[in-house]
Amino acid sequence: MECCNGDMGMKICSLFSGSSGNAIFVAAEKTKLLVEAGLSGKKIAEALCSIGESLSEISAILVSHEHIDHIKGAGVLSRKYNLPIYATAGTWEAMEMMIGPVRECNKKIFSSYAPFEIGDITVTPFPIPHDANEPVGYSFSSAGKKVTIATDIGHISMDLLRNFEDSDLLLLESNHDLEMLRMGPYPWPLKQRIAGRHGHLSNVDAGKVVAYMAERGTKKFLLGHLSKQNNFPELAYQTVCSVLHEKCVNLGPDIMLDVASRDGVSRIIEI
Repeated sequence: MECCNGDMGMKICSLFSGSSGNAIFVAAEKTKLLVEAGLSGKKIAEALCSIGESLSEISAILVSHEHIDHIKGAGVLSRKYNLPIYATAGTWEAMEMMIGPVRECNKKIFSSYAPFEIGDITVTPFPIPHDANEPVGYSFSSAGKKVTIATDIGHISMDLLRNFEDSDLLLLESNHDLEMLRMGPYPWPLKQRIAGRHGHLSNVDAGKVVAYMAERGTKKFLLGHLSKQNNFPELAYQTVCSVLHEKCVNLGPDIMLDVASRDGVSRIIEI
């Protein structure tokens, strides 16, 4: 596990990233957040402990949408640690019965277009194209730095790209290789769903976004939410690198590209 040195405005670490479960640690100087809680409370606690963090210091859980790989541990953690859960009204409606009882004071509902504050972090949600009930991605800003998390996105639009603007780090979905998906074992309707406009982003499309954002000043990229059946880390990385090469964008000391692990903690990145 590697840590990038320098003055810290924000810190991010992917604890788990994939269809088996998602959880991301985001921190500023005074505030620590858990984005997604798609695994058991025990696994999330162990992952945080492995990077020197504790659930007792987390200020809130933020959920992007109601699919089980994003909410599995949310209710348990809220009850055990008295944590607020932030989600849109649509996500709350869809997930409330799935996560069990949560104290009314910990049910935090926001508009998918309105920024809000948690401690010294400004959270800016934005709508994403996914087959869920009012799903969102998130940007987090503090001390002049911006981290954006966008997974479970079926296609890229100019609205999404505008929300990515000025990000110092972008954690972006690179879910599948189209040929692996086409030739793989999934039934045809599921293949259509994954490749559809409200499904998941392919490696090639992720590469196009990375190139576009790199040309506009974003320096750090983390590829996430890789499919277990239809992708693997080396393929996602090399595909994105190939697209960058075609666009004449060079990796090096100025631009970082990494892949978030499906099953464990990725490196801590400070910006």
